[in-house]
Amino acid sequence: MWNLYANQERWLSEMATVVFFHAHPDDEALSTGGTMALMAEAGHRVILVVATRGEEGEPVEGILKDGEKLEDRRSLETEQSGKILGVSRVEFLGYRDSGMIDSSTTAHPECFWQADESAAVSRLTNILKDEKVDLIVVYDPNGGYGHPDHIQVHRVGTKWAEENGVRLRWVTLNRDAIRRVVEEAIKANIEAGQELDSDLAKREERSSDESFGMAESDITHAIDVVSVLDQKRQAVATHASQIASDSFFVTLGNEEYSRAFGKEWYVDPNFPRGTEELLRTDLLLN
Repeated sequence: MWNLYANQERWLSEMATVVFFHAHPDDEALSTGGTMALMAEAGHRVILVVATRGEEGEPVEGILKDGEKLEDRRSLETEQSGKILGVSRVEFLGYRDSGMIDSSTTAHPECFWQADESAAVSRLTNILKDEKVDLIVVYDPNGGYGHPDHIQVHRVGTKWAEENGVRLRWVTLNRDAIRRVVEEAIKANIEAGQELDSDLAKREERSSDESFGMAESDITHAIDVVSVLDQKRQAVATHASQIASDSFFVTLGNEEYSRAFGKEWYVDPNFPRGTEELLRTDLLLN
């Protein structure tokens, strides 16, 4: 195994290069947007690599222009999101969106789920060949919620990290925290006599599944992103082809938005958190 502490001292005095490897357009803003903005603000080089262009997403009704392809719109939205978050470089790995695990699209020969792992690692290597990467962020082993492209990002990114001696973090969903936030939001909806938002209903269903995200006790890092929450919110809203203007992800009041999205959660798979240890707050350090 490589020396996991090798670059830590350098990070204390120099800027790091951090790669955020995601599956689809909008994943970067929703799950790691705050962390990316904080790192860019601190002077680190932030690189976004997206495995697919999100061809299998469900566009908001009426959002696409005549003849406009969803993947073209989502690619443009990703570029715009990257600018908002201070990303230095945005790249696409070049695979097709696989769709959900029970969809026939997972059999498409060009989709990411069908990709040869070594070939995908080689594509990532080619993209990053001129970069001195200090850390790569991928999803947890279940891809957060079981999406095949997220699981494949975990596998490919982990193999690339091992082959290149680069430190690894998993971005995950804190299912305990999400359950608390969803319960509060549903209660507020009921008290206001409002119909349950579809995004909120989906999060309620997902967070009840034990395979959704990870338990807080297994999470090592909690990054407070409240200071850049406006940037995260703008980046999320940029993905208008997928996130309607009246969505839960956009319309929450500032206080509720801060509670729901003010922290981003990560795991250091090589250094688990001790039972009495507080959640770590610097993603670059163990």
